[in-house]
Amino acid sequence: MRAIQVSEHGGPEVLTYAEVADPQIGPGQLLVDTDAIGVNFIDTYIRTGTYKQPVPYIPGAEGTGVVAEVGAEVTDFRPGDRVAWANAPGSYAPLVAVDEAVAVAVPDEVDPPIAASALLQGMTAHYLIESIYRPEPGETVLVHAGAGGVGLLLTQMAAARGVRVITTVSSDEKETLSRAAGAEEVLRYGDDLAERVRALTDGVGVAAVYDGVGAATFDASLASLRIRGMLALFGAASGPVPSFDLQRLNSGGSLFVTRPTLAHYTRDRAELLWRAGEVLEAIAEGALAIRVGATYPLADAAQAHRDLEGRKTTGSIVLLP
Repeated sequence: MRAIQVSEHGGPEVLTYAEVADPQIGPGQLLVDTDAIGVNFIDTYIRTGTYKQPVPYIPGAEGTGVVAEVGAEVTDFRPGDRVAWANAPGSYAPLVAVDEAVAVAVPDEVDPPIAASALLQGMTAHYLIESIYRPEPGETVLVHAGAGGVGLLLTQMAAARGVRVITTVSSDEKETLSRAAGAEEVLRYGDDLAERVRALTDGVGVAAVYDGVGAATFDASLASLRIRGMLALFGAASGPVPSFDLQRLNSGGSLFVTRPTLAHYTRDRAELLWRAGEVLEAIAEGALAIRVGATYPLADAAQAHRDLEGRKTTGSIVLLP
């Protein structure tokens, strides 16, 4: 098969469309004909070597497709079933070996490009708002990158439960998308961001900040929190946050900071099925909208990464094999 391969760490140019061996499945695995593939910021961290991954490798971990074969010991799926996953290495390919333990069934109402980009971002938004900090109706939260995939989902989830959402975006187009998702206030990034957030909260600050941007927003995120507020630093699109003095949490108001990852919030199959099930059910019922901002042929994965890192996209990005 022809798939994307990385033979050395580096920029988007290291994503090459090459002939590689078809995957072979073992016990407890599914061989899936891929219909669509999710592209996520973590893919760029692995590509650059920020997160260690031996080369050569096929990038990607998220996608959806139809089961072609099942290995021994598979009990929940059979050929012809539609499945999606957020943790199957080697997903930038037309055929993917997926562990049954990470696969979930896809409702008929959810189209492949949506299913391909629903799980990683959807379950990330789910654990942030259900398990990291669950805001109460009437509370105010700050969501950075409000027009990104996770940002749009978090905003919808929060607004649906009566939470006031402030977001940050970088353009008028992104502001329109963020407001459509339920943001009450939309701000631009800048040195005075925390001051503007506090002005919108009568000087109190927000109950929680959901920050997937990292280095560029960290200081403002801390300064935007109310006493005993929670900063969930779930990504580092602008780079990792440097070491900082923990005394800042005391002087800022006995603040909380966590650096979570999805793997720790889908630790067993029951938790995975709970989060994935609620996300996919909400999409199928029309209660949650996934915006696929761009689709690319699989061969153009390098351009997808350029656009993602250049902040030229909104919502989710999908590759089509």
